[in-house]
Order: sequence, then structure tokens, then C-alpha cells
Amino acid sequence: MKERTIRKIVNGVSAVDGAGVRLVRVLSRPDVPDFDPFLMLDAFDSTDPADYVKGFPWHPHRGIETITYLIAGRIEHGDSLGNRGAIEAGGSQWMTAGSGILHQEMPKASPRMLGAQLWLNLPAKDKMTRPQYRDVDPESVPVVSADGAIVRILSGTYRVRQGALVPDYVKMTWLDVELAPGATFTQPVGTDETAFSYLFAGSFETPDGKRAKARDAALFSNGDVVTVTAGGEGARFLHGSALPLHEPVAWGGPIVMNTREELRKAFEELDRGTFLKS
Repeated sequence: MKERTIRKIVNGVSAVDGAGVRLVRVLSRPDVPDFDPFLMLDAFDSTDPADYVKGFPWHPHRGIETITYLIAGRIEHGDSLGNRGAIEAGGSQWMTAGSGILHQEMPKASPRMLGAQLWLNLPAKDKMTRPQYRDVDPESVPVVSADGAIVRILSGTYRVRQGALVPDYVKMTWLDVELAPGATFTQPVGTDETAFSYLFAGSFETPDGKRAKARDAALFSNGDVVTVTAGGEGARFLHGSALPLHEPVAWGGPIVMNTREELRKAFEELDRGTFLKS
């Protein structure tokens, strides 16, 4: 087996989005070529409700999936399909925007708001698929604890355990990993897959001594296994992997298509009131 090492570090930067939500923008447009099929990753960690309670009022999406995961806090949501609900601590929401959806995400005041939202690109053939929501309750997330590691399996597999959700379009692995100081996490990865980890806290290093710390997204090199060992403060990170799409990306705000013409049509439909499909 070939061990992957850290090929690139992307540093998260402070940003404000929605109606005034303070967050860390980890991945964005410049990172798409390296992180394909992952488009954007926003992380949030605050004990001050003023940083996030204004939330993300009604807005559109098309051509992507959004995966929201909470370690702490609560986010209420609603959409144009009539869905209403909440993401609780330890839970996740997988939204397939597909042909078009309007939704809102409104974080509620909590002792701590900690989590992340990932944007996953949809293949060209599935861009206009039927929109849908899938909520993942905290109780349905498999947890594997061994050798100083606690791994919550949101999607994909870890140590032959299947995750809480099986993606329909891009077969992504998404894990929440918590390591005690000096503990090691090992995960087989498809040779051609894009693999990365985002650290909420602590640090880790690969067997060759390369190191990543809190607020870093570590993109791994080619190979078929990822192995990282936590530093002296331990580590808490999200780990993702999936096959790249190798397709053109035309990105306009909350809409991601393959061509500028498709983008133009989407925004024209928004103006005309024909964005939502039956």
C-alpha cells in the first residue's frame, strides 16, 4: 500500500455570509481544480450567538449538494418543497439541490455553535435531478471507538462499518474523527480519489512528518491509504474522499453548473419565477 502524504495546505480565512454569519471559509472557487468534486467548505465555531443567529434567509441553489454537520448547536431549516426541521448536535443534513430549490438555514442561540457545511458538485448528467432533503439523526450515525480514536461515520465506510447515509450521485466518504494525543487514524482511500481533512482543533502529521493544524485543510497526495497521528493536544477533524468529476465548473453564487449559458438560464429563470421545477 502507498501512504498518502500532505500535498497542499489550504488555510481557512474569516468571512461573513448570509445575513451576517461569521464563519471560516476553508475551500472556495480557487480550490476547485485541486479538491474536485468538493466545491466549498465553511466551518463555524462560536460561543457568541451574535456571530450566527441572523442566519441564511431564503436563497436558491441548483446543481450541487450541500452537507451540513453539527458537532454542537442547532440549526432550523425550511425549503420550497415544504420540508421543515432542525439539525441537532451530532446530526447532519444532506440536501440535493438538483434542478433547483429555495431554502433557509437559521442557527439558534446555543452555548456553542460548531460544525461545517460542505458543497459537493453534482455530475453534469445529474445537475437537473429532482431536489430532495435527507436528514440524519445523531442516533443513526455509527460510531467506532478504538485505540484513542472516535470516528463518526456520516457517509462511506470505516473499518467495514457503513455510514449513516449512502449518497446517490457522488459516492463520498465523510467522517468526523476525534483523536487523543498521539493516537493514529488510518483510512484506505481509492487510488484515484481526492482526499482531504479539515481540522477544527489540534494538529496531526503524516508518517513523513508533514503537519497540519487547526483551521487547515490538508489535501493528500496520491496513494491508497491515509495515516495521520495526532499531536500533543489531540485532533478533531472532518475527513472526506470521493472520485473527481473532471468536468467544467461554471459558478455563480449559490448555483454551480457546467457552462456560462446554463448559469445565465438559471438566473433568468429566477427573475421570471420559473426556477423551481415540478
